[in-house]
Amino acid sequence: MSEIDDKLKELNIILPNANNPVGSYLATKTTGKLLYISGQISIGENGELIKGKLGKDLNTDEGYLAAKRCALSIIAQAKKACDGDLTLIKSCVKLTGFVNSTPEFIEQPKVINGASDLIVSVFGDIGKHTRAAVSTNSLPLGVAVEVDAVFEII
Repeated sequence: MSEIDDKLKELNIILPNANNPVGSYLATKTTGKLLYISGQISIGENGELIKGKLGKDLNTDEGYLAAKRCALSIIAQAKKACDGDLTLIKSCVKLTGFVNSTPEFIEQPKVINGASDLIVSVFGDIGKHTRAAVSTNSLPLGVAVEVDAVFEII
């Protein structure tokens, strides 16, 4: 078991299934030493979509938890792309988070901290990344949050 797998166990994290895409795209793509993870939408532990608009249906804390769920799916996709070996990840380069929010909602960075905090708690220093937190007026299937990622691999 790797140090990262040990960390997942220590944090009592069970990764969700790395779902196949439902459209005309790839879940992951490796080019050179970069692993791109397509946007992962907010899906709860029970498999139900976490839907709603921040600033109307959900508050910042609920959005934070939705972004955290996106990060769990990102890790699951990364693990699948690395044939189960997360030690192949050298660095998390960037996360881009999209928040389904009202025009008045301004706490997108606090929402996307849910994803950032989880990545850093699992990967430690190699999980520190650049980031964008973007407001949008709609996301696929009405979900609250979507996050994509870029990792450097060995």
